[in-house]
Order: sequence, then structure tokens, then C-alpha cells
Amino acid sequence: MTYKVRIEPSGHEMHVEPGETLLEAALRQGFNFPYGCRNGACGSCKGKIVSGEVDYGQYQAYTLTEEEKALGMALFCAATPCSDLVVEVREIGAAKDIQVKTLPARVARIEDLAPDVRAVYLKPPATERLQFLAGQYIDILLKNGKRRGFSLAGSPLNDEFLELHIKRVKGGEFTEHVFTTLKEKDIWRFEGPLGSFYLRLDTDRPIVMMATGTGFAPIKGMLEYGFAEGLNRPVHLYWGVRYEHDFYRLELIKEWQAAHPQFTFVPVVSRPSETWTGRTGYVTEAAMQDFADLSGFDAYLCGHPEMVAEGARRLQEKGLPGERIFSDAFTFASQPKMVGGAE
Repeated sequence: MTYKVRIEPSGHEMHVEPGETLLEAALRQGFNFPYGCRNGACGSCKGKIVSGEVDYGQYQAYTLTEEEKALGMALFCAATPCSDLVVEVREIGAAKDIQVKTLPARVARIEDLAPDVRAVYLKPPATERLQFLAGQYIDILLKNGKRRGFSLAGSPLNDEFLELHIKRVKGGEFTEHVFTTLKEKDIWRFEGPLGSFYLRLDTDRPIVMMATGTGFAPIKGMLEYGFAEGLNRPVHLYWGVRYEHDFYRLELIKEWQAAHPQFTFVPVVSRPSETWTGRTGYVTEAAMQDFADLSGFDAYLCGHPEMVAEGARRLQEKGLPGERIFSDAFTFASQPKMVGGAE
């Protein structure tokens, strides 16, 4: 059965087909809901069910608590309607004119960045350029019908090549291919750009950024683009890794520090060597130690889903409104156990 959904506060209306999630229906009909992972792991698509009933679907427990459900919240990437609905969600305007494309791309260059991280540079057809917002991602379309999402690590001002940072995942079929058999001139197909994780430049608020591992990739794209566009607000980047050798592109970060005195970089190592003299522990904790009040900030979080969820919670405890926390959680093909289902 098809259900009608009214979107507040815009007053827009859409129809949801049987088996379709609220997010799928919105994107199909041109309504730009916020989203990230699209599989219930990041919480970016969380909105409110004002009236009506939904099946909450499957999702990671930490992204939607029972207390939030009691307040009417749902993950729109997982929830399907069981009746006509009124929902409340923050629609996004900046991505509305960007066309999502499905294109082939040639692997133009492969570069080792860290022991388990590779940069893959994709070259779209000569007649095509991918317009995207700094921080968005693309889905690599595999021959078996599966998808693998990777953030765009470059600036939209330099879109001749699409730069991806790919971490080797133990037991991951696709990443093993990237590290063992992928070669230059191979052809991939992709769909994009996707996601609502992108840099907002229409404000003068200072920024705090938290990343783990290759969560640095979209942050890199955001900062390259922002600095080129005259970003002069204070920016505090906290980047957490397990071991010192997991950091990469540090020379670029040093260039940013030299050219932009308002930019602060704090590297954090959770398993430090005896020679490490910097911050240790978890990146979220390091950031929280440095700020008593974050109510006047914007925040960008990217990387491990538990860091993203914990970071968002801690930021709100420091006074930062949820609508100014932008995030993208990286998930892998072998997901942890999901919760939820028919209610």
C-alpha cells in the first residue's frame, strides 16, 4: 500500500511505495533529507514522526535509543511507514541542484599513504565532470550488484580526478582487491555524489572537526575547498589513529598550519609507542578536554560509527545544538549485529 507523508516544517508532501524507506522515497522524489551511511549506522538521517506509525527497520543500537523512539524519533534510512505520516526533518538546500550520475571511471593512479591505506585516483570520461560538495561520497558499483561507499578526498575546485582513501579491511573482499590486484587503467563504475556531509560556508561560527582513520578523507576535501574559498574562521581538527604510522598527508597539514594561523591540528594516538609525545587516548575525549562550551560552534565528525555517535552525544553535552553537528560514519561490508525490525 502507498502511504502519503507530509514533511514539516516545509509542508512538502510525498508518497512512499510498499517496502520503501522514508529516505528512499524522499530522494526519489527530489526532497533532500540529510543522510550518510544509508544503513542505520550513522544517525545522520534521524527525524521525528509527528503522527502515524512506522516500522523502525534494522539499525545499530547506538544510533537510535529507546528514549529517542519514545520521543518520536526514527532513522529515515531504515523506517518504513505503516500508515500516512507527518514527519519533521531538516531539508537541505545546497545539494538540490547537483545531479547524481552513474559513470565509468578509469583508475589513473594508485598511491600508498600509510601501511594499510591507499589513495586511488579515478578519471571520469573526458566528456564528464562530477559536480560535488566537499565532503560527499560516491558508491563504487561492483559486478555482483553490491556497493562500496568512499568519501571524496579532494576539493570540488579540482575535479579532474576523484581521490579516494581506501583502508585495507581484514577479510574485506573489495579492499583486498584494491591492495593486491587493482592496477592502473582498470575501469570502475560509480554512482554519486551522495550524502549530506559537506562543508557549510554560510556562517561565521568556529569549527571543531573529529576524524578517525580514513575519516580524514572528506575532512581533507572540506579543508582544501574551504581554505581556497577564504575560510578564515577558527578550525580545530582532532584526528585519531591507533598507531603513529597511521597518520598520512602530514606535510599537507603542516602547510595548512603555516598558511592559516586560525587552523589548529591535534593528532591523537590510542596505542602510542614509547617515543610518542603527543596526545593519547580517544579523539573524542581529547576534543572534550579542550572546550568548556561548544554552543557557538559547528562540528564535523567522520570515521568509526561509535566515535561519531559518542562524539555527537558529548558535543551536545557541551551545548552544541544537534542541527549543527554534521557527520558521516564509515561502515564495512561485514556489519555488527543490527537491532530492530517490525514493531
